[in-house]
Amino acid sequence: MKHFALILGLVLAASFSHAQSGHFQVPNVKVKDLKGNWINTSNFDNEGKPMIINFWATWCMPCKRELNNIAEVYPDWVDETGVKLIAISIDDARSESRVIPYVNGADWDYEVYIDSNADFKRAMNVNNVPHTFLVDASGNVVWQHNNYAPGDEDKLYKEIKALVGMR
Repeated sequence: MKHFALILGLVLAASFSHAQSGHFQVPNVKVKDLKGNWINTSNFDNEGKPMIINFWATWCMPCKRELNNIAEVYPDWVDETGVKLIAISIDDARSESRVIPYVNGADWDYEVYIDSNADFKRAMNVNNVPHTFLVDASGNVVWQHNNYAPGDEDKLYKEIKALVGMR
């Protein structure tokens, strides 16, 4: 029995360290686009270039600050690295109706989806927003960041450039 507990502990420790490293595949879950169509997250693609998956909500001020600040530099990021940003709203059924008006007013050049059932949020182990993931060409999460402070977008861009081999 002691050996079982030791082995179980080692397995749990190994899986915890793997989860903390941030390297895992984007899970296969359905989210809604802004027209109400269900889209499978396994179909998220950027033709061999990196993707950013950002979880946000209309009621989250740091989320909106982050996405609005990225929006200012996003065209340059796309030109220089080919990155694509996918914004996943976690607004639930009560606040989901605010997503489209906010996105239209913000004039973001991002793909925006709604995860009102929180299936994708749970699958990606998102506990609070904003939560940003950087995904490589193979669909592997290679970096993640939780919360937002001014300047975090610069750190994200450094990670994107490193991923595509730029200095």
